[in-house]
Amino acid sequence: MVLASSALHDARRMTDAPWTLRTLRRVSLTEAVSYLLLLGIAMPLKYAFGMPMAVKVLGMVHGLLFLVLTWLLVRARIDHFWSLGRLFTLFAASFVPLVPFWLDDRVRGWIAATPRT
Repeated sequence: MVLASSALHDARRMTDAPWTLRTLRRVSLTEAVSYLLLLGIAMPLKYAFGMPMAVKVLGMVHGLLFLVLTWLLVRARIDHFWSLGRLFTLFAASFVPLVPFWLDDRVRGWIAATPRT
């Protein structure tokens, strides 16, 4: 019961968080999924089966998500005064598959600890 109550409390804190930071978290996870799809599906399709269209499409989607992620990191610094170390951690994590998922709990904590402006 306590665990369910804690999860509900965390969910409420996330809905109270600033839009920029909630979106940053979502885009970070979506960008990570697009990276895994690019590496795990599109690249084998291109090099094993001669189907380069998957890389073109997923590569463009992944690139766009990466640019949006970078912009949201800048906005987190400007609007919410997030530290450069925190921003660098999230930026570097986007280059290594699965790390954004591993950092998600930490990002939730950072968002919850950020005062609403």
